[in-house]
Amino acid sequence: MAVTDRTYARVDLRAVVSNYRSIRRTIGPHPEILAVVKADAYGHGGVAVARALEEQDCRRFAVACLAEAAELRDSGIGGEIAVLGGFLEGEEKMASELRLTPFVQDEGQVERWNRQARRADRRLPYHLEVDTGMSRCGFDDSDPERLAAVVRSAEYLSFAGLATHHAAAEDFTSPQCEEQQLRFLKVVSALAGRGLRPKYLHCANSVALAYRAELDMDLVRPGISLYGYVAAARGDAPASRLRLTPALEWKTRIQLVRPVAAGALVGYNGTYRTAAPTRIGVLSIGYGDGLDRRLSNRGEVVIGGRRCPIVGLVSMDIALVDLGNVPQAQPGDEVTLVGASLDAAEMASLLDTIPLEVLCRISKRVPRIYVS
Repeated sequence: MAVTDRTYARVDLRAVVSNYRSIRRTIGPHPEILAVVKADAYGHGGVAVARALEEQDCRRFAVACLAEAAELRDSGIGGEIAVLGGFLEGEEKMASELRLTPFVQDEGQVERWNRQARRADRRLPYHLEVDTGMSRCGFDDSDPERLAAVVRSAEYLSFAGLATHHAAAEDFTSPQCEEQQLRFLKVVSALAGRGLRPKYLHCANSVALAYRAELDMDLVRPGISLYGYVAAARGDAPASRLRLTPALEWKTRIQLVRPVAAGALVGYNGTYRTAAPTRIGVLSIGYGDGLDRRLSNRGEVVIGGRRCPIVGLVSMDIALVDLGNVPQAQPGDEVTLVGASLDAAEMASLLDTIPLEVLCRISKRVPRIYVS
């Protein structure tokens, strides 16, 4: 039986490749690129994106957890796969068998990874993460002697990288980024003074790549920029160095068209009342697909090149729109939720969030259709 996609996301892998090439042109030939494909490549499809980037000679990918890494390996993705979230106790054997490179964030992880390397009888790589001011993940940067002791204790491991993560590289109204980088460089210097220097020093995420060339170092970690977005800078900032194209369009269709009278209540709890006779479009999409319920009576969609407001409460499988702006609209017509004329950044602004959340929330129920 044929199944018609009630809603779907079209992912243009050509745009992902174009964004990757923009990053490469921007940073030049020296820094390596660790392409972040966690969270199913921010909703774009981790395997499909990794395969497209492998064809561009990208040989390093980053995920958040072992399950994501296993999916890539099972799909034939080679090269380095770094696990940004490290690993939980008991996952070391699987991480070793999958040939992963974990970010280690405390002494226990280093000890367990070192034991696994001894059991496997081969040197296993790791990136040591240092907390320079996010109070989140990583070793305390205030005790370089302790850090040096941790690295020296890992006799069966290969010290592949030393990393930190900037909290707000796009914010030029605050000195936080500069302060974090100064703290990171002090750690680098302290370890180098003790004869410890990894292959890669790295700290640059997408916003750092866009606005702060001085943070490129040996390796960069683009995430959302691969998919066409970067946060707007705040304060006295330079223009973005990157030229990006959003890679995902999210579509649905009109399921039904209902004429309604003036004063009619629309949707659950009657949160919207029509001001005049109009037509209501019933869309085959809801929060079960990732359309945020907070778009109720606030969001818009595009039908026939015109904006139409979302009215009433978004429910699990259905959203309603006022078709007053498109009197010609009929059942079966295509509806754009995210696209060239209404991108994820605009939807995110309505929701007081970021494009990453909008894209990551598009559920597995929404099939991805790839253009390459």
